[in-house]
Amino acid sequence: MTSLQDRSRAAVWHPCTQMARLADVPPLPIARGEGPWLIDTDGRRYFDANSSWWVNLFGHSDRALHEAIKAQLDTLPHVMLAGCTHEPAVRLAERLSARTGGALGHAFFGSDGASAVEIALKQSFHSWKNRGRPAKREFVCLKNSYHGETLGALSVTDVQVFRDAYDPLLMRAHIVASSDSRLGNETEALAAMRALLAERHEAIACVIVEPLVQGAAGMVMHSPEYLRGLRALTREFDVHLIADEIAVGCGRTGSFFAWEHVSPRSPSTAPAPRGGLAALGSGPAGSSPPAIDWPDFILLSKGITGGTMALSLVLTTDEVFDAFWSEDVTRGFLHSHSYTGNPLACAAANAVLDRFDAGQLDDNRVQAERLACAFAPLTSRMAHLRQRGMILAFDVPNAPARFAETFHLKARAHELLIRPIGQTVYLMPPYLIDDATAAFLAEAVTATLNDVLA
Repeated sequence: MTSLQDRSRAAVWHPCTQMARLADVPPLPIARGEGPWLIDTDGRRYFDANSSWWVNLFGHSDRALHEAIKAQLDTLPHVMLAGCTHEPAVRLAERLSARTGGALGHAFFGSDGASAVEIALKQSFHSWKNRGRPAKREFVCLKNSYHGETLGALSVTDVQVFRDAYDPLLMRAHIVASSDSRLGNETEALAAMRALLAERHEAIACVIVEPLVQGAAGMVMHSPEYLRGLRALTREFDVHLIADEIAVGCGRTGSFFAWEHVSPRSPSTAPAPRGGLAALGSGPAGSSPPAIDWPDFILLSKGITGGTMALSLVLTTDEVFDAFWSEDVTRGFLHSHSYTGNPLACAAANAVLDRFDAGQLDDNRVQAERLACAFAPLTSRMAHLRQRGMILAFDVPNAPARFAETFHLKARAHELLIRPIGQTVYLMPPYLIDDATAAFLAEAVTATLNDVLA
């Protein structure tokens, strides 16, 4: 190992890492990034197939994003958002509201995905309390869902490796069967949700869901029809619906918000099939059509700043916002952190929205087709090859022990940085896929799979 790797092992406590394994799985010592590539300290390059935890929408060292941050740095790096305001935050909130047709017209700023989940859970409960219904304090999540690793977010997470150690500290959420395109169980999943809401709706504040793709579950995909059914149930039983788009927002599924796929006018409303590739997805580049029945909350983070700055947002409705409207300070939403609405992060996010205003979704549709074409011939080697926009995944049946770790290590020899989830290999690459790149990814993944299964 290099000196940098040794120093990192000694001083840095790496996330989602068993530190005792770093001798066998040394961290890549990265020196710089260029587009979709990361270059290590010895000059070797690796394609960032997972966009550095799903954040680098336009690759590394994107000039437009950097210029936006530099310009903001010269004028206002930071000011507290309590008692002050600034143009980048206001403009970002206005633009995101416009993309929902004004349905979600209020933006609360957080620092990261887990904090956005905490904020939404608190806002849901507190808004019911302010409206005279304090008994509505229970939360509902889906089986195998993931919403973050702080205590509140873990309470609505059902991935055991993250949750079990802290289970005694957590709130008790209701966990309901999720819809999985591989199982064809959409009807049963909605029936289970109906049964719970019918029984407990007077005590339930909200349901939280990852629209279209459950990431940490292994890229489990469900259809827009399932989301429409879920929204209808939460309307019927007067329960908030939180759409956690931290991973799937910002164009990942083919529309800016994954929730836009529920529109009856969307061309991508067919269910994801049990085998083969799911619908690639599409959506409007600007404001969305009014036919969409929006959730009560949408959460954004990760790609909203293109992988440059930490930022999250909670978008919500007039109804939720108005529940806090009072001269009584105790009825207000007293939540904050020191860097709430940081101008540098908001400037980066506005630059990201500029890219979408300029037609990024059209580019993404073409890029998604390239990925689909490159991987389609490989279906005989892969189980449940599936795709939703710029997310492609497949399962490896009977994978050997430590499959994810071994695949990650073997992939490095093929210029690929990739981290499977359990037996699921997935790609969420930067939006920089041309024909040659798509072919490279298919070849590198195949070669790695051959190495692992040899």
